Amino acid sequence: MQYQHTFTIQAPLAAVASFHAQSRSMGAITPPPVVVRVHRAPDDLGEGDEMAFTLWLVFLPIHWVAQIQEVTPTGFTDVQMSGPFGSWKHKHTFVKHNDMLTEVLDVVEATLSPNPVKWVIGASMWLSMPVLFAYRAWKTRRLLQR
Repeated sequence: MQYQHTFTIQAPLAAVASFHAQSRSMGAITPPPVVVRVHRAPDDLGEGDEMAFTLWLVFLPIHWVAQIQEVTPTGFTDVQMSGPFGSWKHKHTFVKHNDMLTEVLDVVEATLSPNPVKWVIGASMWLSMPVLFAYRAWKTRRLLQR
């Protein structure tokens, strides 16, 4: 399965990249009613770093560990090491259009888990991707645009 989302933001590329490299940003751009609890991660994510977190969907905890890979000044990839999907690879790419306009491109490739419970959770999460990424775009703009 593959999902793509893109949006532009009136902010410099360096500011957008820096914001996304901060582990606390994930919680800031996750839509309610989902609550993110980060258990282990450096403040600023770099090559090879791992982020362990729980997504709380009301009373359902979804435990996840992601590793940061392919870090460049214009993006990075987070890869699920353990979590609700059979596999998950999320590539974040930042494209400078001019000094104050950056495009954010998210490409997610995933497979559903063979575990029946994780399959249902993963499938439900996958179906909510358009809402998740629309919220992320809106919230990122609210936090970074001047």
